[in-house]
Parts: sequence; C-alpha cells; structure tokens
Amino acid sequence: MKTKPQVQTLKGFRDFLPTEARKRAFVTSKIKASFELFGFEPLQTPTLEYASLLTGKYGEEADKLLYTFEDRGGRQVGLRYDQTVPTARVLAQYQNELPKYFRRYQIQNVFRADKPQKGRYREFTQCDVDIFGASSPLVDAEFLAVVNAVFENLGLKSAQIEFNDRELLIGSLEEFANQKVSVLSIIQSIDKLDKLSPEQVIAELMAKGLDQTLAEAVIVKLDQIEKSSNLVEIEQKALALGVPADKLVFNPKLARGLDYYTGIIFEVKIAEYGNVSVGGGGRYDQLIEDLAGLKMPAIGIGLGFDRIVEVCDDLDLIPQDNMGSQVLVTIFDDDQSEIAALKLAQELRQNGIKTELYLKRDRLGKQFKLAQQKNIPWVTVIGQKEIEQDLIGLKNMSTGQQDQLSLEKVILKIKASN
Repeated sequence: MKTKPQVQTLKGFRDFLPTEARKRAFVTSKIKASFELFGFEPLQTPTLEYASLLTGKYGEEADKLLYTFEDRGGRQVGLRYDQTVPTARVLAQYQNELPKYFRRYQIQNVFRADKPQKGRYREFTQCDVDIFGASSPLVDAEFLAVVNAVFENLGLKSAQIEFNDRELLIGSLEEFANQKVSVLSIIQSIDKLDKLSPEQVIAELMAKGLDQTLAEAVIVKLDQIEKSSNLVEIEQKALALGVPADKLVFNPKLARGLDYYTGIIFEVKIAEYGNVSVGGGGRYDQLIEDLAGLKMPAIGIGLGFDRIVEVCDDLDLIPQDNMGSQVLVTIFDDDQSEIAALKLAQELRQNGIKTELYLKRDRLGKQFKLAQQKNIPWVTVIGQKEIEQDLIGLKNMSTGQQDQLSLEKVILKIKASN
C-alpha cells in the first residue's frame, strides 16, 4: 500500500506564492540593476559541492549545520552553506580565465540544518557582492558607492552606512588583552553593543577574564577612537563618487564579530525602520587564501535579502503594478466574440500590457469575480454589441465604471493607470 504523501512544506522551508514571489523578484531586479551599473557581474555556483570543500571551513558548530550525504555515485556531497566558499573555489579553479579585478554578485539560496524559528529558515536567499584582487582605498570607496546605490535604487533614502576600521579597532584595544582574553575575543563582545547595554557587555568581558576596571575602560576607549588615515582617505574618495556625506557614519563601536576581517568594516542600517541592520561586510584579505590557497585581497558585503524585502514592503516601496496582470480579457459565449477577445489579448500583449485571458466561456459575473480575487484592476468585455460598434468595454474594477472605447484608448487608459 502506497504511503499517502505529506502535502505540506518541510519544516524550515518556505513556499512563495505569486504575490510574495513578485515582491522578491522586484527587489532582486533593483539590486541587480545597481550592481551591474557599477560593472559587477553575476555568478552562480552549483547547489551541490563536494563535502570536502565545505567541511572545516566554517568552524565546528557550523559544520553541524551542513547538509551532507552520499550521492548515488558514492560521492560525499553537501548543499551550499554560503556563497563565500564556493566562490573561493571558483576563483582558484578559473584563476586563468577570470579578470584581474573580479567584481561579482551572487543571489542564490543556501541551506543550513538549523533549528527553525521565527526569521530563521533552513533554506534562504543570500545576496553577496564582492571585489576580488585589489586592496586600495579606491576599491573600498567604490564599494561604499555601490552599496549606497543599491539602497537609493530601492527607495530606502534613510539608509546609512556605518563604518569602522578593523585594524584601528585592534590597535586601540590590544592594551586590554591578556592571556585569558584575546583582543579578538574582546571585539566579539563589543560587537554586541547594538543589542546589549554597555553594562551587559562589561559583564561578559568580566566573565571572560577581564577585571572590572579594564572591562569598563574598554567601553570608555571606544568613545575616544578617531578615524584612521585609511578611513579618511576612503571616505573622501566615496564622497567624490557621489555618496552623500550624511550616508557615511563613522562608528568606532562597530566591530563585526567575525575574525577574518582585515580592514574597513561596515553595516547598513535603515533609520525609518528602527535602525535595523540590512547588511554587513568589510575587507577580508586573507580569507580566500585560507579557503582555497590563492592569495587574493577581497572586500564584500552580504545583504539581508529577506529583511530588505520586508522593509520595502512595509514602507510601500514595491509598486502595485508589479503585482501581476493589468487586465483580464473576458470571453463571451459565442465564436465571433471569443475570436475578438483572443485578438484583443494579443494586441494588448504586443503593447506591453500584462494581460490574462479567461480560459473558458463563462458567466461574466464569474469572470469579474476572478479579476477581484486576483486584484486585476481592469477587465475588458467584447460581445456582439461591441463588435458591431468596433469598441471595447473597459471596466475599472476599483470604481466599477465601465466605458466603451476604441482599442487605442483602451491601451492608453490602462498604461496611464500604472
């Protein structure tokens, strides 16, 4: 006896029905357009990689979240956990084919055997953009410019890029490290200052092994740090590239907890949305060598794609005309009217109007009901009367008004409404 299939998604995985899928496609198109305006090129890597490529790259805890298994050929393989390790493989594998200064963006799903909870899934979209092979302040400034362009293109005008220098941070905090607490461990704690109070971070530093006086001095020191000459140069070049001065915010408390950052670090925050972080990254000049044995400086950012879609949706930045068909062409119950409706659908589509054709002869009331259900703003009607007068009935589903118009006027009216 066959087992009855479970008609539901796996826990931690999601379906995106048409309305949500269109929102995501709209945001993706805006992000891609900004990347390509700056000369970045798309990269896609396979969903499956050899397990040996993935294991041991993310740490012991992360290795537990890898989806690994043996395929039918007896190979140990794993699902893509992030985009950095596969990209490191690409850089090594195709090093003689890729340009000297490789600008790439990658928007693909990744998989993690994590415990599902609100806002955390086992499959989600990562959106990364990086420059490989160059390490000058000009590169860093260009990177700040493309990040700013992404959020301007999305309409998120209040987005600000908070930035700091990892070398500056390490140099400023080295004096507080001891045998129990390394400077990187101190940085990992202060990275929590956007979520925890100074008192809580001090308590954490004390638990790690700093005495109270030193732990408190760490917080005081952060407020005394000034921009490094490297950051000043990067900022000046970013301004010359058109980044508004009020979009660049020096934050000496910004730490980015990952140990591989080597220079500038940054996070993007949206003031009108509770100052939430929607992306972070920085310069990582040794990571590609660690992952693939290839000496290659790099700078990159991971954008919080799901959160950006949510923010754009909540702030009404995704236009309604992105939401599907613009017009429903109804079908009358006679051959001549049906042929006229088919020709009308073709005319509308040739004029770039997203047109849905009702798929059977049916009562007009049912056809109008479908338009309401799918939020289609316009409905056309062609019966014998319209055919005789060489007109088209056009109904506005929002107001209920119906006019008899020529084809040219129908096209103009629908286009003008978007």
